[in-house]
Amino acid sequence: MRLDTMSVLPNIVTWIPWTLTAAITSLIACYLLWKTTRNKRLIDQIPGYVDWPLLGDILQMPQEAEGFMKTLSAEIEKVRDKGLFKVKFFEWPWIVLFSHSNAEKLLSSNKHIDKSWEYYPLHPWLGRGLLTSSGDAWRARRHMLTPSFHFSILKDFLEPINDHADLLVDKLRRERCDTGEQFDIFIPITFSTLDVICSTAMGVDMGALDNTGSEYVTALLLIKEATEKRPRNLFYSIDFIYNRTSIGRKCNESIRLVHEFADKVIKERRALKEAGESNSHSKRRPFLDLLLDCRDEHGNPLTHKEIREEVDTFMFEGHDTTTSAISFTIYMLGAHQDVQKKCQAELDEIIGSSTSISNADLAKMTYLEWCIKETMRIFPTVPFFARELHEEATFGDYSVPKGTTVYLYSMGLHKDPAVFPEPEKFDPTRFSPENCLKRSPFAYVPFSAGPRNCIGQKFAMMELKVILAKMLTTFNIESVVKQADLRVQAALVLQPCDGIKIKLTSRN
Repeated sequence: MRLDTMSVLPNIVTWIPWTLTAAITSLIACYLLWKTTRNKRLIDQIPGYVDWPLLGDILQMPQEAEGFMKTLSAEIEKVRDKGLFKVKFFEWPWIVLFSHSNAEKLLSSNKHIDKSWEYYPLHPWLGRGLLTSSGDAWRARRHMLTPSFHFSILKDFLEPINDHADLLVDKLRRERCDTGEQFDIFIPITFSTLDVICSTAMGVDMGALDNTGSEYVTALLLIKEATEKRPRNLFYSIDFIYNRTSIGRKCNESIRLVHEFADKVIKERRALKEAGESNSHSKRRPFLDLLLDCRDEHGNPLTHKEIREEVDTFMFEGHDTTTSAISFTIYMLGAHQDVQKKCQAELDEIIGSSTSISNADLAKMTYLEWCIKETMRIFPTVPFFARELHEEATFGDYSVPKGTTVYLYSMGLHKDPAVFPEPEKFDPTRFSPENCLKRSPFAYVPFSAGPRNCIGQKFAMMELKVILAKMLTTFNIESVVKQADLRVQAALVLQPCDGIKIKLTSRN
């Protein structure tokens, strides 16, 4: 029997208005039901926009990353005394915290430790590693990995950090120094920190600084770019749609390539270890070797997949975050010549004519450390920390329902004028011991705080100091853009919108 298409079409057209009407009616009914709930009343009491029914605040908040942060920061200042602010995407609420008391309530909790669903774009890449895992799985993994970040182990990473810092400085001396031309320092810093993390995490010499077109490097950068863009597009949140887009297919292919590379390295290191040769070519043990030795409380090792998840996580967290922190510190020192000269004087006295920086040298770099911390106060590497509440919680005068996504906005927290007077002013002495004693430890959390603080923060500070020290003892740095004109955006980490333009001149 042949279907008469022309006879069926009018019936379909007739049903469309009824279908749309039914859908809209159901949506309105659900909203009216939701409006009567206690959770809705609690959310609506929190300071925020006067939102539109169903649409929330999407018509009032810029969708691009830079505009969102600017608008959010401006709105926060209007309710600074409340300590929190509400943003609604449709009827989905995000509660933004920015007072040190609320930060302490969230970050010190052993209950509110689960990352929110907004971290899902990272799962195809990082799996359920230390950054993205939750609950008992996270606790067990953290317990296993903590010994791998002991100072006695981290000190062995100092030599490769020194080596790669020297390569960076040599490249900049040859190609950028004394040319009188401005350039974007964010780019070479990106590739240099990638070399550091490849060497220390996997024991692989990637040579990214001089081989920016390598397949692995290209794949890694594409994954980061695609992952940053995904949360900004509503349709990209649906895997079925995203995986069929051009950027989704490219991202998935790059993830496959990165995983294959990590799998290959893990198998090779395991084979060397089993043959008793893992340390035959080098006295340094990469982070991967430590993972192969990890055992849980029952003596069970990590699986191959679990090891890859942690390698990938360390590659991301130990690369992007240090790039951001180093680049913004270079910018701030280049914009404040008096502070830069104080750093150089300190470093000249500590390092002298030495070509290698030791742990003893790092411990003496007091003023440089203040500068790094003050930079990360103004430009926090991770501007948002997100948690999902598994039980109702009280922040200040407000109750937040179970299941709500809560964000700690570190950029808003770090610029509380009651804690940091003239918050936009660059003043490294804020981090002198006497000034630190006067404020809550939760008023400044560049590496988060509490149970889920950054496990690699000592490694990061070591890398920051070495690279910055070698830059400052070799070059005078001049920032081209005024601080008020430097545009930033929240991607996976805080990034400059237009790079960081500087000029370099030789000190010798």
